Amino acid sequence: MITFFFIIIYLGPMVLMTIVMCVQIKCFHEIITIGYNVYHSYDLPWFRTLSWYFLLCVNYFFHGETVTDYFFTLVQREEPLRILSKYHRFISFALYLTGFCMFVLSLVKKHYRLQFYMVWLDRGWFIVPISCVICNDIMAYMFGFFFGRTPLIKLSPKKTWEGFIGGFFATVLFGLLLSYVMSGYRCFTCPVEFNNDTNSFTVDCEPSELFQLQEYNIPLVLQSVVGWKTVRMYPFQIHSIALSTFASLIGPFGGFFASGFKRAFKIKDFANTIPGHGGIMDRFDCQYLMATFVNVYIASFIRGPNPSKLIQQFLTLRPDQQLHIFNTLKAHLVDKGVLVGSEDA
Repeated sequence: MITFFFIIIYLGPMVLMTIVMCVQIKCFHEIITIGYNVYHSYDLPWFRTLSWYFLLCVNYFFHGETVTDYFFTLVQREEPLRILSKYHRFISFALYLTGFCMFVLSLVKKHYRLQFYMVWLDRGWFIVPISCVICNDIMAYMFGFFFGRTPLIKLSPKKTWEGFIGGFFATVLFGLLLSYVMSGYRCFTCPVEFNNDTNSFTVDCEPSELFQLQEYNIPLVLQSVVGWKTVRMYPFQIHSIALSTFASLIGPFGGFFASGFKRAFKIKDFANTIPGHGGIMDRFDCQYLMATFVNVYIASFIRGPNPSKLIQQFLTLRPDQQLHIFNTLKAHLVDKGVLVGSEDA
């Protein structure tokens, strides 16, 4: 499975995005199948249809604006895509509204509470988090197997404190090493962009400061221990500590939650897709929690104003609006001393 993961990375971003979508669909299918098997005796109409419909709506809403941001040139070149981009939020709302009406029409007398309960059931920043979760699983198992004595949680009787703590330290070290190696390759640090000249997707850029070696001062307390005053490392390595810490300390709770979910429905695995492992969801229970954290972390601490997105929005304005923004920006830069005013020229 680890080999298959790196083969996917090697095949490029489009294959990676396709696989992620397939994994999401398969995990959703496994959960919905469990719900259908438990509740099919109630003859609830459109149960699976509505479930898949809302999954489609969610993906359309979240991925639509992202596609527009990254592939603006391609979207603006095609009239149908330009219309979908311009009215994306309205179309998303219309799709949700249609699903809402379908849900109301599907309500069955004597099962209202059950149906309202069921409707809530429908609901280099890629590789490092996923690898940290995988590493934590492996190392926690190894430490638990050789040194485990103290039970950790009743939901998973085989998990031990020794494995939990050992997995944490091993995962932080692994995250530091992996992020160091990956920061040196542009294929891992550059975003996918559409090249209008070659009519293809490219992965080439000048790496951001996150992926450029910086010199950091070592705290005085540690200087006497390590014998160094400074250390050179990538800023991304510092962020990898946060990612690997979450993967080790909080990520496992995704697995605990999945264990409780399976116990509630009296099943051993979500499915039998992978022999000896269970379903896809059994292997990705922690990854969903990790993916949510990475998204929030990037939005909170990494992502700033996007110049390319501002230019895209600027080009869609009327000429008089563009001229007004140009004059305002010019006056601001003259005041800052970046540009020379016409009076001084």
